[in-house]
Amino acid sequence: MANATKPTANNEGSKGSGIFAGLAIVVCIAVGWILYLFVMGNGSNFEGGSNLNHPLPGNYFGMVYKGGVIVPMLMGMLLMVIVFSIERFLVISKAAGTANVDAFVKKVQSLLSSGNVDAAINECDKQKGSVAAVIKSGLQKYKAVETDSSMDTEQKCLAIQKDIEEATSLEMPMLEQNLTIIATLVSVGTLGGLLGTVTGMIKAFGGLATSGAPDQAQLANGISEALINTATGISTSLVAVIAYNFFTSKIDSLTYSIDEAGFSIVQTYAATHSK
Repeated sequence: MANATKPTANNEGSKGSGIFAGLAIVVCIAVGWILYLFVMGNGSNFEGGSNLNHPLPGNYFGMVYKGGVIVPMLMGMLLMVIVFSIERFLVISKAAGTANVDAFVKKVQSLLSSGNVDAAINECDKQKGSVAAVIKSGLQKYKAVETDSSMDTEQKCLAIQKDIEEATSLEMPMLEQNLTIIATLVSVGTLGGLLGTVTGMIKAFGGLATSGAPDQAQLANGISEALINTATGISTSLVAVIAYNFFTSKIDSLTYSIDEAGFSIVQTYAATHSK
């Protein structure tokens, strides 16, 4: 019955994460527009004090403002990557526990090899986090099956392994939440930058299409808009792909530690209870 509360807690965490993700997306887009309109669009960045004029020479805020309405969306996406990266870093760090995961797993293996299951469980309580929670679940099952005379050793080993797998399946969704958003921003950032590039080039060619001499101002503004959107979109995708690969690697490392500890628990039980 103790395990029955785990799905409820996991669902509550999932709902909380979903609310956070929705609010974060809205806030980031809003902040992107605020920065675009009131910081980069400030008249002090432009000739004559008006954002309708050309940016002051060397003023990058004014140049970015001239990138068009796609720029604030891309800025919002970049802010999303930063916010969700910080959130994932905090969650995964908490999941790893208070001490080094590799050192913790080795200590649990050592205590288990010496037959001190209670001390191993106490180490899990000290470590905390998702890794320790999964290992503790396996150790508690280890103790429970020892007194069960209705199963043979092989069945008991399978029961321990199944308990560890179930505990892992409850913890993994929490670690992987919001990673899909970061992964999506990798593609969306690039496509958004490409869209801005295309619209900028349309304006540039519109300047060339005028009768008589080409409109040099429109041509320059169009090319500038295209390049600004390209740079912003690539920057967003670059940060997103680095963050996604980093957190995926961290999750894989935690999963490996759980698998290693779980294997040790099952093998130790099999070795100490074999006939």
